Amino acid sequence: QVHLVESGGGLVQAGGSLRLSCAASGSISRFNVVGWHRQAPGKLRELVVVITNGVTNCADSVKGRFTIFVDNAKNTVYLQMNSLKPADTAVYSCRVGRFGTDSWGQGTQVTVSS
Repeated sequence: QVHLVESGGGLVQAGGSLRLSCAASGSISRFNVVGWHRQAPGKLRELVVVITNGVTNCADSVKGRFTIFVDNAKNTVYLQMNSLKPADTAVYSCRVGRFGTDSWGQGTQVTVSS
């Protein structure tokens, strides 16, 4: 089991940028699934961008705006979010997984004002 802690959320105006970080308590290089999900108020949690076995899967709504970075040396996963929209407002959680077993962070709030 690995402990994940997200940071970097906050309030930003539409069109702005944020970089989220997810620090793991141990090595993340052993996981075959690494990524970010989000949940807006009253909505189900949705995939934002996830790397599975080296293949990146990204939600259509964030393509061209959000990028995932993995720093194995720092055991940290980043989510660079550009051109933010009010519709991006949500709690963002990171996830790592291996052989069907996932670990999740507690989430960080991102609020985009219009």
